[in-house]
Amino acid sequence: MATVNKNLSDYSSENLIDITNKRFAVVVSEWNEEVTEALYEGAYTTLVKHGADEKNIIRSNVPGSFELSLGAQWMAKQENIDAVICIGCVIQGETKHFDFICNAVAEGITNVSLKYDKPVIFGVLTPNNQQQALDRAGGKHGNKGDEAAITAIKMLGFDQ
Repeated sequence: MATVNKNLSDYSSENLIDITNKRFAVVVSEWNEEVTEALYEGAYTTLVKHGADEKNIIRSNVPGSFELSLGAQWMAKQENIDAVICIGCVIQGETKHFDFICNAVAEGITNVSLKYDKPVIFGVLTPNNQQQALDRAGGKHGNKGDEAAITAIKMLGFDQ
């Protein structure tokens, strides 16, 4: 469903598991910092709102979205991490760089999740321009960080 038809901050909080003792790693890209900081705040706030202990939310920064996969792998391999949320933003440019980065990040994050049998969440925006990114980082379309956090919580409850 296109974001234009759904607010990223609207979600059902029915049947969520108790996450009081769950540990979350949030890997944040430093590239497009204005956007990624807003996404991180959305994810962090949503986790705390639903019961995560602040000390159980571990943030790690990576230089850019391409590095999210390796950062996620380093966090996922830790036995005390229950879920990893990857936060990034790749804005379409004038070259094919956008396509290569987006494909690599999506595939890499998927592979980490499968390798470690843990939720590794794709909280990465891939907009056409800066305004679209801001609209999805707490703007008129909500916050993708909220969506990423609630996805992590729901995936932790998936096999229960």
